[in-house]
Parts: sequence; C-alpha cells; structure tokens
Amino acid sequence: MIIENAGKVTDRISLLGKKESNVYLLMGEGEYAVIGGGMIHIAPDVVKQLENFAIDEKKITRIIILHAHFDHCGLIPFFKKRWPWAKVTASSRAKELLSTPKVSESIKAMNQGVLAMYGQEKNAAEMGFEFTGIEVEEPISDGDILHCGNLTMDIIDVPGHSSCSIAVYVPEEKAMFASDAGGIPSGNHIFAAANSDFDKFQTSLEKMDAYDIEVHLAEHGGAFTGKDGRDFLKRSIEAAGKTRQMIENSLKRTMDEKKTTQEITDVFLAGGSGQFLPKDVLSIVVGQMTRFIARNLT
Repeated sequence: MIIENAGKVTDRISLLGKKESNVYLLMGEGEYAVIGGGMIHIAPDVVKQLENFAIDEKKITRIIILHAHFDHCGLIPFFKKRWPWAKVTASSRAKELLSTPKVSESIKAMNQGVLAMYGQEKNAAEMGFEFTGIEVEEPISDGDILHCGNLTMDIIDVPGHSSCSIAVYVPEEKAMFASDAGGIPSGNHIFAAANSDFDKFQTSLEKMDAYDIEVHLAEHGGAFTGKDGRDFLKRSIEAAGKTRQMIENSLKRTMDEKKTTQEITDVFLAGGSGQFLPKDVLSIVVGQMTRFIARNLT
C-alpha cells in the first residue's frame, strides 16, 4: 500500500505534510519524535494536521534531520521555535555543514525560492516560518541507539545521496525512515538519487535492505507498507543498477560528460522517473552522477 496523504501509516507513525514533501511523527509511549525536516512551504499544512489529529505537541522531544539538503530541513527553524524543548538531531557531518555560513545561506535562498513559487511569502512572515538557520544540538552516527518512549531508533549511516545522510530504523514497527538515501519514488518508478557518490549510494541501499522492513518511509512521495514496503529497497537497488549501466553505456558511446548528461536527463523525463524535479535540477543531479561514474571508468 502507498500512503501519499497526511494521516496514519501505522498506529505509531503518522505522515504529515504534502505528497511532494513528507515529515513523520513517531509516537512512543509518552514521547514523540518528528523525523524529517521537510520543505518550508508545508508549514501551514503541518500545523493544521497536528491540530486535526489532536497531537499533544508537548510530547515532541526530538526533531531528526536525515540529511541537510534544503528540501529536508526547511521546517527545522519553525519547529524549533514552536517546540524549543525539542532537540535538533542530525549526523555529525550534517552538523558541520549546517554550521557553515555558505551552506546555511544557500539553504535559506533556496527555501525563499520555494516560498515565492508557492506564494507563501506573506504567510511565512505572519506565521514565522522563514528559514533562519539551524543548530544541531545532538550529533549522532552509525550504531547509535535513540529512544522515543517505548520505541527504539537505530541510527544507520547511509552516505551516497549526500555525504551526511542517515536513516532511522524502528524495529518495533519494522520501519525504515530512509529519506532520499533509499531512492525517490516517482510514479511507478524509483529515481536513484546518487548525487554524492554512486558507490556509497549502492552500498547504502544494500545495507538498509538487510533489515527486516515492513514499512518504508520516503520524504517525497509518501510511505510504503506491506509488499510495497518490503519491496521498495529491492526495487531501488535494481533502479540504481540500471541507472549506472545506462550512464556507463552512454559515456562509452559519447565520450562526453555533457552529452551523456543531456541524454540521460531526457531519458528520465520521457520515462517518468525524473518528473518530480524541474528539468534544470534533474540535469544537475544527473551531471553529478555522470561525473562520478566517468571518473571510475578511466
């Protein structure tokens, strides 16, 4: 089953936000955690959903960033302002990146662009959900174990999509919060978003797939349960292998990274697996993957 709209995923996991940007509420006994930082424009939706679902926000004690890309941490300043007692948690690498002025300014600029695109600039000023920077208060790394009431959160380093990517596995729910490190669902396809390092991306997929999973939580495109949850990472592994082979074959034929980037971008747009991204952004991501693979072919 694929769950794209806000509401229950399991009895102890709820999806918040919109189809294009999801965050999750993990509800342990007496204690909650928000997993994912979302895109800035979904703030009004999340506030309404928390009210409609009668969530006791005082129980939210931790906000976990799974990686530091702008569309996965845009809501963090708003969340921290709303729940000042909650710890902002992320990988040590994400803490390093988010404390860098250049990175923070870039994230702010991209979030401002999102507000403009969705006509939310006035609303942001009134509600106070503009991006103002992030302080990671609790850096974590592979093998760490956190608790959310009676629930366990196993931390897994999963670089490849980004250098700072982590996943959270909740054994009591057999749930994998993978974010983009698990691949990005796009219609009937999965996009292998190996932006940072294709080798590490594929290794991370295999690493996550070794867990006993019934629920796969993406941060774009919703949550996957039952057979869809069990199969998601296997499908992502297959998609990554096909994408890599396609890029390698194109590079061998064209001997030109720019031509291959254009060719593969067009293939993704025509086939539907890249339609969740604007063409210029998709081209940048494909270019990053192409450069990495080209280096490894020589």
